[in-house]
Amino acid sequence: MEDKPNCYGIIPARYASTRFPGKPLADICGKPMFWHVYHRAKQCEDISEVYLATDDERIAEAAKHLEVPVTITRSDHASGTDRVFEAARRLNIHSNDVVINIQGDEPVLSPMILTELIRPFANAEVCVTTPVRPIDPESAQSPDRVKVVFSSENEALYFSRARIPYARQAGKEKFYGHIGMYAFRMSVLAKFVSLPPGRIETIEKLEQLRLLENSIPIHIVVTDHESLSVDRPEDLETVVRYLGCSQNQKPNHT
Repeated sequence: MEDKPNCYGIIPARYASTRFPGKPLADICGKPMFWHVYHRAKQCEDISEVYLATDDERIAEAAKHLEVPVTITRSDHASGTDRVFEAARRLNIHSNDVVINIQGDEPVLSPMILTELIRPFANAEVCVTTPVRPIDPESAQSPDRVKVVFSSENEALYFSRARIPYARQAGKEKFYGHIGMYAFRMSVLAKFVSLPPGRIETIEKLEQLRLLENSIPIHIVVTDHESLSVDRPEDLETVVRYLGCSQNQKPNHT
C-alpha cells in the first residue's frame, strides 16, 4: 500500500462531432452539458481539481464565463485521451499522480464512480483503472456496447464489440459492459499516448486494447452505478427527465 496520490479530473471537450456537432455546449436545463459534467465531478471528494480541455474558443469562452477551469489544447488529437494528456502535461501533473479521463457526454455522472476508480491506486502496482457494470444478454448483442472479460484478480483480459464470453451452454453466460472512463497514473498515460495504435486495437476500434497489447494491465472496477451518455441530440430528453427539470431551468445538484 502507498499514500493516496493526488487525483485530477480532466474533461475532454471538442466541438466537432459527426453525430452531434457542438455537443459540449448542448443546453441541458439552462446550462451547457460540460457544466453538468464538471459540477458532478467536483462532488467527488477524492479529486483535487477538475479541468475542461478543449481546442474550441466557443467552448473555452463559455467555460470561463461559468467559472469552469479550462485548458486550451491542440486541434489535431486523434482521441480524447491524447487531449487529456496534453492538458495534464500543461498542468504539470506529477508522474505518480492520477489523471481521470472523464467523458464530456456524461451529464448525470455519478461522483461515486470516480471514487471507485481512485481507490485501487492505494496499491502502488495499479497503473490504470476503468469501470464496468453487468448488462443483460440482449444489450450484449450490440457492437456499440463494448464488453469486457476479466480475471479473478479484476485484471482485464479482453475488450470487444463482440458478445464475449461465448457461452457453449445457454444460461451460463454473464456479461459486463464497459463504461468509457479511465484513470491513469500520469507516467502510464504518457507511455500510452507515445505508443502506436495496436493491431487488435485497429481491428476493434477500441483504444484500450493498446494497453493490453503492450502488457499494461487494466484494473477493472465493477460498479452498480448507471451510465447515461449523450450520443445524439435525441438523448437530451432522457437526461432532462433524469434531472427532473425543464429546459431553461437551473438544475438542482443537491
